[in-house]
Amino acid sequence: MQEVRAPQNEIDPIFDEFGFEYATAGRVDDQSELNRMNEICRIKGRAGVGLLSTLPVVEKRYGLPGLEEDVDSGRWIEADVQTPQGYVITVTCVYVHAGNTDDPEKMKQKYRFLDTMLARMEQLRDEAAHGGKQAVLCGDFNIAHTPLDIKNAKANETHAGFLPEERAYVDKWLGELEFVDVMRELAGDIQGPYTWWSQRGRAFDNNVGWRIDYQFATPELAETACGFVIDKAPTYDLRWSDHAPLSIMYDI
Repeated sequence: MQEVRAPQNEIDPIFDEFGFEYATAGRVDDQSELNRMNEICRIKGRAGVGLLSTLPVVEKRYGLPGLEEDVDSGRWIEADVQTPQGYVITVTCVYVHAGNTDDPEKMKQKYRFLDTMLARMEQLRDEAAHGGKQAVLCGDFNIAHTPLDIKNAKANETHAGFLPEERAYVDKWLGELEFVDVMRELAGDIQGPYTWWSQRGRAFDNNVGWRIDYQFATPELAETACGFVIDKAPTYDLRWSDHAPLSIMYDI
């Protein structure tokens, strides 16, 4: 979950209602445990990420190592979960800064986050390559990678979210680091499907969208992906967010 934005005293009753307990690192004996973890942004009303898991949590980590500023909080958490077969997978929940080309400081924040994230992804890649934990990064990356991922590519080439400098990071994740854009791998080279639509105008009704929500997985885990769903609301008045949830099924 991204953009949780709520204070802890509002989140807890909701999680409690559904039976999710706070994840206890090292607890791997109860396969039915409903685990939860979340990180609140230190700036009120901003960001916030969370994970819910029916799998036991072996280890949990909060925040992106190397970023300590308040504006970067509530944007990165990791849970090492254990599958029934005994494999450990690092599940990361990510919320990248949106950026704003009219505000150089906001773009600087975004690039700093992406640079730090790149270093962590290299570590996750190396762990997977040496027979260790597989990994999947899930969330709102606020970058449309190619013209297939955005309805009006040409008109947005100078806008945050589709700048060549931003898209180059995704090139590196998929190339040098060998992560897999799992949904694109499953969908093939088709236009969209999109996961975000502007609140302005009739973007949702006309499907003028962006694909900025992803799951990037290490190759071995990506090979087990067997389907995906983008749960777009049937009509504008029935949607509850400007994003649509992306779900990917893995045969693990």
